[in-house]
Amino acid sequence: MTIPLIIAEKPDQGMKLAAPFPHKKMKGYIKISPNQTFPDGAYLTWAVGHLCELIPPEEYNPKWKKWSLDTLPILPESFQYKVKKDKWNQFTIIKDLLKRSDIDEVIMAGDAEREGEAIIRIILKQCHNRKPAKRLWISSLTEKAVVNGFHHLLSEEETRAIYYEAMSRACADWLIGMNASRVYTLLLQRKGIRDVFSTGRVQTPTLALIVKREKEIENFKSEPFWEVKAIFLMTNKMYEGTWHIDSETRLKEEKKAIAIANFCKGKSAKIDEIEKERKEFQPPLLFNLSSLQATANKLFKFSPKKTLDIAQKLYVKGIISYPRSDSSYVTKEEATLFPEILNQISCIESYKEFFPLPNQSVMNNKRFVNEKKVTDHYAIIPTEQVVNPLTLEKDEEKIYDLIVRRLIAAHFEKSIFDYTTVHTIVDERATFISKGKQMVQEGWRKVIYQMEESKEDNEQVLPNLTKDETGIVSKVMVKDGKTQPPKRYTEGQLITLMKTAGKFIEDTQMQSILRKTEGLGTEATRAGIISVLKDRKYIEVTKNVVYPTKKGILLIDSIGNSILASPEMTAKWEQRLHEIGEGKASPNVFLEQAKKLSVKLIDDAKIAESKWAFPTNLLKEISANTIAGKKGKRVKARLGQCKKCDGMLIEKGNFYGCTNYQKSKCDFTISKKILGKTISQKNISKLLKEGKTDLIKGFKKGENTFDGYLEWNQEKQVIQFESASIKK
Repeated sequence: MTIPLIIAEKPDQGMKLAAPFPHKKMKGYIKISPNQTFPDGAYLTWAVGHLCELIPPEEYNPKWKKWSLDTLPILPESFQYKVKKDKWNQFTIIKDLLKRSDIDEVIMAGDAEREGEAIIRIILKQCHNRKPAKRLWISSLTEKAVVNGFHHLLSEEETRAIYYEAMSRACADWLIGMNASRVYTLLLQRKGIRDVFSTGRVQTPTLALIVKREKEIENFKSEPFWEVKAIFLMTNKMYEGTWHIDSETRLKEEKKAIAIANFCKGKSAKIDEIEKERKEFQPPLLFNLSSLQATANKLFKFSPKKTLDIAQKLYVKGIISYPRSDSSYVTKEEATLFPEILNQISCIESYKEFFPLPNQSVMNNKRFVNEKKVTDHYAIIPTEQVVNPLTLEKDEEKIYDLIVRRLIAAHFEKSIFDYTTVHTIVDERATFISKGKQMVQEGWRKVIYQMEESKEDNEQVLPNLTKDETGIVSKVMVKDGKTQPPKRYTEGQLITLMKTAGKFIEDTQMQSILRKTEGLGTEATRAGIISVLKDRKYIEVTKNVVYPTKKGILLIDSIGNSILASPEMTAKWEQRLHEIGEGKASPNVFLEQAKKLSVKLIDDAKIAESKWAFPTNLLKEISANTIAGKKGKRVKARLGQCKKCDGMLIEKGNFYGCTNYQKSKCDFTISKKILGKTISQKNISKLLKEGKTDLIKGFKKGENTFDGYLEWNQEKQVIQFESASIKK
């Protein structure tokens, strides 16, 4: 007689695991009746995520409760866990079930990855379990996958190494977080900053990349340029070209641009050369979590966390495979299910137009089916439990539709375009270039259309032209512009940036390591890291664009060149953790190295302090915002120094006004809306700092719409317009 206790990671997952079998729901657990899979029946219970947590420093040593430089470093000899207070009831249920005499083995059924492994094993350790254990390892919660998983359980030894990897990661991150956070907080308090500065092995280098981009934008010097555009008429065929010399189209002098335009007016033109290049585009890879998050952010502005939460719901419903996957490939075993899945999809009205499929099978296509590139989990795909997206909640429908379309597209032909470059010469002197494209084969683009077009998607469709064809310059124009700084990251781009962080490391060996591992964080943790940066007021996200706060910038400036802010540390750690997960490296040796690194980071911070020279107004502003935040008041963003006094400009209802109004009656204000256009806080800050905003598009006056800048006139002490263009 064998009766197992199955321990799932969460209640909803537990219900899915019990669904294929006759069962009865009890308080905190489920009793499964005897059946073909469990001849003597089974018990099933669950954690509620992390039931246990690493104990705080003061429970190792009372001296570590007080934040003091004298008590650093904090280096426990061994690490201990305790049950979270709010999870004690469920822990007691699990503990009591483990004591039952009729239960003789445990089936660990957490998510099939590192954290799922650690959650269940830590509970068993806290319960002092001595009963033998096995491991359920599945990537889908359909009834078929669940039953098959229980018939092919892994031995406990087969997954023990990834538990050591998870524990090593958690304990080492605790060491770095506790020591580095305390030392920087305490040292910054000496500068008058009354706030807590949290640091971390992944969150700090991620923040450093965001701050680095912000400083690139801040230090960018915009320069004006001019381009000469011409409309050519060749035997009733019209197209546009841009003047260039040695492939450079931009001129630094307006006079020269005007002179070129005047020279070209009405002159003869001849097609000097035509270049054609055919480009083939393969269907996109199947989704892993990062690519799904990046795509959903681009198309729907979903935050990475929102996408993960939605995907988790779809997984629990049994309609997609495990979402926290880092792979874009499937094995042949999964590929054998594609015909059945696609057959069901073909019956759904919104997908009927894509069937019959151009390619009936991808079984031998290594772009999608490649066992060597599947580690813990395969790509995110719809399961055989296909549903009509229209029956789902609106946001769930969007994510499910993306996953379904990606699978359909894998069975389509490549997309083919012809790209044409036309070189036109005016009066045997001035050279112009024209670029265009023509779709030859739509292929997979019929299934997946790009909602946000790239620059090349906006290229003109050129008429049928031939070499040496002649005509005239029908029209010529001079267009002005300004060089633009690099753009801030969106949340979706930040996910991709974290995954590809190796390119920011100069050491090519470390670059290779980070590419082979997972970059900054893992598929499962990146969304959480971004959320942590938001919660700790290091970044703000406005209209899907990520901005570092002054607090975030101050922390990175404080850390300076310390390895704490570099992806290099993560590269080295991820390599070692990966080796621990494969059973090739020692967890104990790794933790000893983490302790040594903690000591070094403390020393680095103390050395860096001697070089700190922060502006007094910045320190005051961060402290003021902290105090206001602690009192529960809404912290008003300080956008920059007032142009009329030493006050700061803040948001005040429908306008931005000076903080010194009550004190000195300073009347400096800027309306939030000018000529029908809302002026962003970013542009207000730039106006205050540099005297001029970025180009603002869409001002309206009467029937005219125009683009322009807001500029501070120091002599007249007023804000004035500088118009860039006017259009009907």
